[in-house]
Amino acid sequence: MSATLSTTAQSIPSPGAIIRRSSLGRLVTGSTMLLLFTIGTLIIVLALLILFHHNLNATKGYRLRSLEHVRNQLLLQEEILNMEIAKAQSLSIMQSDSKIQAMTKAMRPKYVTSDVSIAQALEPGKAE
Repeated sequence: MSATLSTTAQSIPSPGAIIRRSSLGRLVTGSTMLLLFTIGTLIIVLALLILFHHNLNATKGYRLRSLEHVRNQLLLQEEILNMEIAKAQSLSIMQSDSKIQAMTKAMRPKYVTSDVSIAQALEPGKAE
């Protein structure tokens, strides 16, 4: 009878062991759920970061295109202004200008005929 008692005692777990096993099962289930929640959160955070990054790149591209459009308009305006400057400086416009027509002609102009610059030709202290 003592042999039967010892085998029954070994096959029946103690109440503390049952609680420990069930709490270990709950811990595994809880840690699995925590792991799934953490992985899901990381996926969502990474997806949002990618979305914000692509949004910033699209915004930069839009700003770059608008700046290129403004640059092209300014280059066109510069070309128009350069043409107007060239027209204003043309010989026919200068000859028909009233201020130039009002100028008097020089009576006896004196032209420089040497290749030496005027500053080197005059000796210091001498003036004409």
